[in-house]
Amino acid sequence: MKFAICNEMFEGWEFAKICAAASEAGYSGVELAPFTLGKPASRVTDSERRALCNAATGAGVEISSAHWLLAHTSGLHVSSPDAGVRKRTVEYLTDLIHLSADVGARVMVFGSPKQRSVCDGVTEEEAWMLAADTFSALIPVLEERQVVFCLEPLAPSETDFLNSASDAATMIRQLGSANIQLILDVKAMSSESRPIPEIIRENSSILRHFHANDANMRGPGFGNTDFKPIGAALKDIGYSGWVSVEVFDYSPDPVTIAVRSMEHLKCAFS
Repeated sequence: MKFAICNEMFEGWEFAKICAAASEAGYSGVELAPFTLGKPASRVTDSERRALCNAATGAGVEISSAHWLLAHTSGLHVSSPDAGVRKRTVEYLTDLIHLSADVGARVMVFGSPKQRSVCDGVTEEEAWMLAADTFSALIPVLEERQVVFCLEPLAPSETDFLNSASDAATMIRQLGSANIQLILDVKAMSSESRPIPEIIRENSSILRHFHANDANMRGPGFGNTDFKPIGAALKDIGYSGWVSVEVFDYSPDPVTIAVRSMEHLKCAFS
C-alpha cells in the first residue's frame, strides 16, 4: 500500500510547499482537488501542468489521484434530465481526465454528491440510466489516457444516489470497463450496516482507491474508528493501491493532521 494525503486541507499553501510537507510527514503521494487550482481544467496551461509535476517530483512524491471533481462548479449534473447539462458535464469531466493524466494522476475519485443526487421529477430508475450514460461517455477517453475513474459510495446524509458499496459495484459491473472501478471511504462506509472489513473483502476485485478518515470527519487517529481491522482487510485482499488521508475538519492544522494520521496508519496497518 502507498500513502497519500489530500491537498485541499492545506488551505492557501503553494502546491510545492504542500508536496514538501507531505513528504516530510512520510507520505509518498498527494491527492489533488482540482478546484484548488482556481480555474477549470481546460484553462490550466501546459506550463502549469508541468509545474505541478515538477513540484511533486522535487519533493519526492507523486500526484496520486484527483478528487472533488465537480466541487465549486455550477450547472453540471450526471443524471440531469437536461441533455445539455449532461453534455457539459461530460465535457468538464473529460477535461479533468486529460489534466489528471498530464500530471500523472492515474486515479480519479467521483464523489460529487450534489451533482449526482436524483433530480426533481426524475425517478430513481431514470437517474440510474442517465448517470450510466454519462459515465459510459467517459470510457473512451479514460481508456485512451489510461486513467481509472472510481465511483465513491456516499452516505444518505450527503446524497440519495449510490449510497452503498453494493450500489456502486452494481453500476461498475453494468458499465463493464476496467477504467471504471471502486473507491471506498471509511467515513462513508461507517454509515452502512455491515462491518467495514466485510465491505472491503466483498469488493476486492474492483477496489482501486481508498480514503482513510474517521467517522467523525477528521483524520485517522482523531476519533474512535478502529483502523487495525481495516488495515488487516486491505492486506488480506492484497490491496496495493493508494490509501489517501481525506479530512473535512481541518483543525488543529494541516501539518498536525498529516503527521498524526500517518503515525496512526503506520501503527494500525503494521
